[in-house]
Amino acid sequence: MARLAKQGELQLSLFDEHNLAEIYSADYRGERLIVCRNPLVAAERARKREDLLQATERALQEIKSRVEGGTLSGAAQIGLATGAVWNRWKVKKHFEVTITDSSLRFQRKHSQIAAEAALDGIYVLRTSVPESELQAAEVVRSYKQLKEVERAFRTLKGPLELRPIHHHLEHRVRAHVFLCMLAYYLAWHLRRAWKPLLFDDEQPTPASDPVAKATPSAAAKRKAQSKRTNDGAPCHSFQTLLAELKTQTRNTIHLHSTGASFDQLTQPTPTQAHAHELVDGYVLGA
Repeated sequence: MARLAKQGELQLSLFDEHNLAEIYSADYRGERLIVCRNPLVAAERARKREDLLQATERALQEIKSRVEGGTLSGAAQIGLATGAVWNRWKVKKHFEVTITDSSLRFQRKHSQIAAEAALDGIYVLRTSVPESELQAAEVVRSYKQLKEVERAFRTLKGPLELRPIHHHLEHRVRAHVFLCMLAYYLAWHLRRAWKPLLFDDEQPTPASDPVAKATPSAAAKRKAQSKRTNDGAPCHSFQTLLAELKTQTRNTIHLHSTGASFDQLTQPTPTQAHAHELVDGYVLGA
């Protein structure tokens, strides 16, 4: 981004009225560059930078006081002390420092800090997909859908235990991965069917601005605050709902007097019954 801005291909005036723009660069032939600016991210980065700068200045001032008080001397020793500050706060590039055997002077590089701050909250997406197939806004929305891929990997490696794989033969490894993927596919559909029982947003509001943070619906906010579903039942995560369903059992009853036996399901709780109804309705509606 810094190089694009320096070359004049990324002009910050593009974001005066909009937070999304498409630019082209000779360095990326055959690719479209979608530039986005998120003001919330920009504000957070500015806050963190200022906190780091102030913390660094306090630490450097302590070292300077030691030097002026005569308890720390020698350019090498003063340099070691300031080096520890750089290693901790990681903002050495934003300071001009002069060290001698008996002094320490420092000040902020205001122009450099301002240049970096101008790019706060800005990120660039690269794609070779032509505009006729994917508009700039859809490029951003597609990029944000990567969170679903990351969520899938966490589920596969976590509850579904894709790794570690305790197999030595290739066909068994493939079978293990296939079963995990099949289980995730089932979990994906169950999560959609059980949305009324989960904290998930049942009716997410389509965002008109692809760059802005997604806003949950009013119903989702009520569920998050009250931890109750629309009908007043306790709201669940996917894992706690599965744990609730595990308590329903099938018992095999043997009659010693006749030698007969039969299976009997335990009476489902209201939550269990509702979960079964939602799955049946989801399958019928699919």
